[in-house]
Amino acid sequence: MSARLPALSQPRWPGPLLLVLLLLEAAPGPRPGAAFYLPGLAPVNFCEEEKKSDECKAEIELFVNRLDSVESVLPYEYTAFDFCQASEGKRPSENLGQVLFGERIEPSPYKFTFNKEETCKLVCTKTYHTEKAEDKQKLEFLKKSMLLNYQHHWIVDNMPVTWCYDVEDAQRFCNPGFPIGCYITDKGHAKDACVINSEFHERDTFYIFNHVDIKIYYHVVETGSMGARLVAAKLEPKSFKHTHIDKPDCSGPPMDISNKASGEIKIAYTYSVSFHEDKNIRWASRWDYILESMPHTHIQWFSIMNSLVIVLFLSGMVAMIMLRTLHKDIARYNQMDSTEDAQEEFGWKLVHGDIFRPPRKGMLLSVFLGSGTQILIMTFVTLFFACLGFLSPANRGALMTCAVVLWVLLGTPAGYVAARFYKSFGGEKWKTNVLLTSFLCPGIVFADFFIMNLILWGEGSSAAIPFGTLVAILALWFCISVPLTFIGAYFGFKKNAIEHPVRTNQIPRQIPEQSFYTKPLPGIIMGGILPFGCIFIQLFFILNSIWSHQMYYMFGFLFLVFIILVITCSEATILLCYFHLCAEDYHWQWRSFLTSGFTAVYFLIYAIHYFFSKLQITGTASTILYFGYTMIMVLIFFLFTGTIGFFACFWFVTKIYSVVKVD
Repeated sequence: MSARLPALSQPRWPGPLLLVLLLLEAAPGPRPGAAFYLPGLAPVNFCEEEKKSDECKAEIELFVNRLDSVESVLPYEYTAFDFCQASEGKRPSENLGQVLFGERIEPSPYKFTFNKEETCKLVCTKTYHTEKAEDKQKLEFLKKSMLLNYQHHWIVDNMPVTWCYDVEDAQRFCNPGFPIGCYITDKGHAKDACVINSEFHERDTFYIFNHVDIKIYYHVVETGSMGARLVAAKLEPKSFKHTHIDKPDCSGPPMDISNKASGEIKIAYTYSVSFHEDKNIRWASRWDYILESMPHTHIQWFSIMNSLVIVLFLSGMVAMIMLRTLHKDIARYNQMDSTEDAQEEFGWKLVHGDIFRPPRKGMLLSVFLGSGTQILIMTFVTLFFACLGFLSPANRGALMTCAVVLWVLLGTPAGYVAARFYKSFGGEKWKTNVLLTSFLCPGIVFADFFIMNLILWGEGSSAAIPFGTLVAILALWFCISVPLTFIGAYFGFKKNAIEHPVRTNQIPRQIPEQSFYTKPLPGIIMGGILPFGCIFIQLFFILNSIWSHQMYYMFGFLFLVFIILVITCSEATILLCYFHLCAEDYHWQWRSFLTSGFTAVYFLIYAIHYFFSKLQITGTASTILYFGYTMIMVLIFFLFTGTIGFFACFWFVTKIYSVVKVD
C-alpha cells in the first residue's frame, strides 16, 4: 500500500476499561511477550495436512470479535452485521472481564490449512434488493457502520490479525483491526480509510472492503515438539467489484455502493492467504511488533520525570517541616515547664485538646474510608499482577476479572476499617455502619452501571451485559462481598477504639478567623492540583485505551505512577494539614479526605475536556454512556485518593501529638 495515512485518520487500537495487557518493554524484568503464560495459553503447533497428529494440527481457525468504532461507544456483535457466517463451530467460553467489556468472540467462515495458500477464494455472496424492507434495513445498517468507521477485530491463534500501514514521519503503524469500509462525501472528501486508494473517488458513495489479503508468519520449532508456531498474522483490506462472482479473480474496480443505488446489489466476500517463515520472531515475543509500532514511550518517561520532580519538591517541603519546624516546635513545647510558659503556647499545640474531636458526619466518612481501602488494595494488587505479566494480552479480559474478584474478596478490610474508625469517632449505630459500607458506594456504582446497561440493551449493543451475568455479579456482591464485610466489621467493632495520644476537651475550642489560604475550600482546591499534575499524562493513555480503543500495555509505567500518586497525595495533604493546624483549625478529618479526593474533580474536568477535544463520539446514547461510565471512574478515584489523604494525615497528626508533653 503506497498511500500514507495522515496521523489523524489512523484507526485506533482496541480496548475497553481498562484492557489488553502487557509488561512495559522498557521496564526491568521480562519483555512483553515473555510474560507468564497461564494454563490454557500454551503454544499451539501447526503442520501440513499430511503430517498432522495429536501434537500438531493442520487447520487454522480464524475467530471474529465484536466490532467497535471511535465515533460511537456502542460495540456490536459480528452477527449483528450481514457478513458471512460460520456454518458451525464452537464459540469460545468468555470470562467475566470479557463479558463486562463487550467482547463477543465467535467462529468465522474463514478457515485455512497450514502452509496451503489460497488466492481469491470465495467465502459467500450477499444479495440485497432495495425494494425489500428487510434487505434495505440490513444495507442501511452496513452503510451507517461504514460512516461511523466501525472496525473488524479478527483473531488467529489467540493473536489479533493486524493491519499495518505507513503513517506520517515514515513510521509504520500496526492496528489490531481494520474497517468495514469507508465513505466519500457528496463534496468528494475521502473519509477515514478511503484515503488509501485513489480509485475511491465517486461522490456520496460507500466502498466496502470485501476482500482481505492475509499473511501468516510462522516460526519452525527447532527443539522439542514437531511443527511450527504462528508468530504474526497481518492483512490488507481491499475492495473489488467481482465481475464473475462464481469464479472471482480479485481484479477490476472497487466495490462501490452509491447512496442513491436501487435495485439488486451483490457483494461477494473473498480472501487470499499466504504463509511466510520468519526465523527472527520467537513465539514468546510475537506481540512485540504490535507494541513497537505504538509510540509515546518517550512521553511516558517525560511524564515520570515530571511526576518525580513534583514528588521531590513535596518531599523536600515535608522533610523541612518535619525536621526543622516541627523539631523546633516539639523541643520548645517540651521545654516549657512553668505555668507562665504554658500560657504562651501557640500554633498547632494549642489545639491538642480538640485535634481528635469526632468529625461531623462521622458515619459517612467511615463508610468512605472502608470503601476507599477496598479500592486501594484492589488497585495495588491488580497492578502488581499486571507488572509481573500474569495479565498477558493472550489472557483476554484478565484485568477486569482480576479487579472484580479482588474487590469481592476485599470486603473484610472494608468492613474492618469502617468499623474501627466509626468506633473511634464515638459512633454506636454499628448495624447502620456495616450496611452502608456494604451497600452505599457499591450500590451507587451498580445503579449507574445498570442504567448504562439498559441504554446498551435498548441500542442492541454487544456491550450490554446478559441478564445471567448481572445475576452472577449480584450474587458475588450479596453472597460473598457483603458477608465478608460483616465479618470485617465484627472484628473491627470487637477491638477497642483507637487510642489517641492526647485527651479531647469537653468544650470545643473556638477557631479564630482564618485567612483566605487557610479556609477549607481554597485549601481543598489547591490540594488536588499536584496529585493530578503527576497523573494527567498517564490519564491520557488510559482514556485512549478505554474510549479510543488503543492497546494499553505500559503497566510498568502505570505502577510507578500509582506509587508516585500515593506519595504525592500523602505529602500534599500532610503539608496543608500542618498549615491549617498552625492556623488553629483542628477540623482535619474531612478536609484531609477531600483535599486529596479533590483530584477526582480535576479528573472529571479533564474527562470533559478529553470528550470535546479528542473524541469524535456522536449520538445521544454514546454521549450518555461516556459520561455515565466516567462518573463511575470519578467516584472510584475520589474514594481511592481521599482514603490515601486521610490515612496520611491521621498518621501525621498521631505522630506529632504523641511526641509533645501535654499537661
